[in-house]
Amino acid sequence: MTQKKLKEYKGFVWTQDLVKPGLRVTVMATDPEEAFLLLEEKHGQGTIFDLHNEEEANTIR
Repeated sequence: MTQKKLKEYKGFVWTQDLVKPGLRVTVMATDPEEAFLLLEEKHGQGTIFDLHNEEEANTIR
């Protein structure tokens, strides 16, 4: 069984009130969906996230 490589996802989190500026976050996950779930678990459902992985962003499409 092969293990998936963890990637660093960076981004911003905005709370439901949208009054405070976005909080910078970093999370290690195997894919964007896992990163989203980890942040949702920590910050609550309905939180707005802007996530990216620099390695994936620089990949030629």
